[in-house]
Amino acid sequence: MFDCIIVGAGPAGGTAAYHLAKRGRSVLILEKESLPRYKPCGGGVSPVIAEWFDFDFAPAISLKVSKLCYTWKREDPVEAKIEGSEPIWVVRRDIFDHFLIQKAQKQGAELRDNTEVTGIEFKSDRWQVNTANGPVEGRYLIAADGAKGPMSKWLGFKERKKRLAGALEAETTNPIESEPRIHFEFGMVKNGYLWNFPKADGYSIGAGIFQGGDQPDFKSILSEYSKLFGLNANSYKQFDHPLALWDGNQKLHTQNALLAGEAACVVDPFTAEGIRPAMFTGMKAAEAIDQAIGGNINALEQYTEIVNEEWGSDMVWAQRLAGVFYRVPKVGYKVGVKRPAATDIMVKILCGQQRYSEIAGKAVKRLSSGLIPGMGR
Repeated sequence: MFDCIIVGAGPAGGTAAYHLAKRGRSVLILEKESLPRYKPCGGGVSPVIAEWFDFDFAPAISLKVSKLCYTWKREDPVEAKIEGSEPIWVVRRDIFDHFLIQKAQKQGAELRDNTEVTGIEFKSDRWQVNTANGPVEGRYLIAADGAKGPMSKWLGFKERKKRLAGALEAETTNPIESEPRIHFEFGMVKNGYLWNFPKADGYSIGAGIFQGGDQPDFKSILSEYSKLFGLNANSYKQFDHPLALWDGNQKLHTQNALLAGEAACVVDPFTAEGIRPAMFTGMKAAEAIDQAIGGNINALEQYTEIVNEEWGSDMVWAQRLAGVFYRVPKVGYKVGVKRPAATDIMVKILCGQQRYSEIAGKAVKRLSSGLIPGMGR
């Protein structure tokens, strides 16, 4: 029997496995796909995550990018350079996720990939996890099986609010710009944006909507956008996937089990950043379960409180900002994105050096004033 079974080998599951195994706990990771496996994702990662580990992430980083470019309906370009902070990491998720799992394995965690979970059952003081290859048992359970995974429902979170955003992405293999930039396009997609993240050998070009409304014709929009880079997105395989956005603080614990990553709905509702919050919840889940094994009967409840206080309290402001920005994106682009300080502020937020709560009130006021004739011009 294991101290903890982790379902899902993404950033949340890999982080939890590493930190639990490093504390000497017996850990089993179950993953339905064979690793390494492809995962559609822009792949932007804040370098702040390095502070949560004691190893070098260099082998898992495809590129480090310090220039960002924004456009409005493919025109009115703005270029900004990241000053005073580490460049943004850009990763390929198959390499990055597997790298994390391998680090966990070196600490003693066991991986069983190509193993789909078919059901779970709590038996007095442990979880029995049924798989296509037979049952396994663990004292504790971490559900890190993503936005579409069944674990949260099986754990009894049937009424859980889940606000899903939609995205479509194409992964290209071609020579990139000599000086790579991360590109964001506003205006072509209502209630969202398009992106182009460079990798060492190509791009991740995608489109997403993060507010309500009808889903646009992503394929034709993506095809049109890709022409900016001399590409045709339709000539590459495209992947659609949901994003589980934060939509209010919720309970993340139950009997001997926790939700982490997108299963816990922690994706930033303004930027759609998902890797950093997933790893944050994985780290905190590992700490909570280690404490619970050590005798702290309140550890799992405290995990919910910690995630809600340290992440959720700021996502309230991210959601408010998103509500105004995506309602009036042209104003947002003019009075927000084009401001010289905008990139610096967002990079500081991504690196945990600044919080939405410190800037969102002023930003919402600036966006709102831009709607009033004679103001915000």
